[in-house]
Amino acid sequence: MTEAEGADWVPAGVDRATPSVARIYDYLLGGAHNLAADRAVARRLTDIQPEVALVARRNRAFLRRAVRFMLDAGIRQFLDLGSGIPTTGNVHEVAQAVDPAARVVYVDYESVAVAHSRLLLADNPHAATVQADITRPADVLNSGPVRTLLDLTQPVGLLAVAVGHYLPPEADVPRVFATYRDALAPGSQFALTHLTNDFAVLADPRVAETMRSTQDHIFPRPRAEVLALFQGFELVEPGLTTSGNWNPERLTAAVLPQDDGLYAGLGVRHRDARFETPAR
Repeated sequence: MTEAEGADWVPAGVDRATPSVARIYDYLLGGAHNLAADRAVARRLTDIQPEVALVARRNRAFLRRAVRFMLDAGIRQFLDLGSGIPTTGNVHEVAQAVDPAARVVYVDYESVAVAHSRLLLADNPHAATVQADITRPADVLNSGPVRTLLDLTQPVGLLAVAVGHYLPPEADVPRVFATYRDALAPGSQFALTHLTNDFAVLADPRVAETMRSTQDHIFPRPRAEVLALFQGFELVEPGLTTSGNWNPERLTAAVLPQDDGLYAGLGVRHRDARFETPAR
């Protein structure tokens, strides 16, 4: 897509020269909602580590599998934190293919991602987007779309896919996710992926350095810190693993951990699990 072709979906006043994480991710997934500045950063990332695009695609594939897992458990409402641009294969498409009445609320703080999300969802009465900072859970949970579309007294599928690593340590990330957890009914499920330097694929410091040219920095975390984000949830099999190895599709080749850059897991919120620490 050229700059001219993209003019109808870029909000007025957006600095086209500043790369956007949401649009970089869209480009890595083969999407068309990105600008020259985004493509330049994506190409620098793939020059440093050619596996970056594969990591992005495995992450999206995990999202689809996690949503289907939640649907199989009877969940029909979803809250997607740090959703980016909900292009092909995102939560509402997967969920509503199973149940057209499934409800989805996307949350992102970036104006371009939110504007394009609203354009995509304009004719979808069961999906909406909130522009909010996910580190302020009260703003999200008290927003109009959450109050209108989601019933927090019933199980919710909470998704934090490839967003936690954009939250700096001073945001108190465990507290942020614990606040969302405590707002969820028993039977709710929480799916998360998170960048790590535990494996070689994204350990090159030039990856983080390149991301500093965007409006978001990345903060990879080790396994113990990612595992702690599941406190109050019982991890389902296979526990905390990598995105390519979490309940992969049949006939899909296993991905060696050193070739993956994301931890992934899904946990269930039980009535008595608030203060339990996950063990896997």
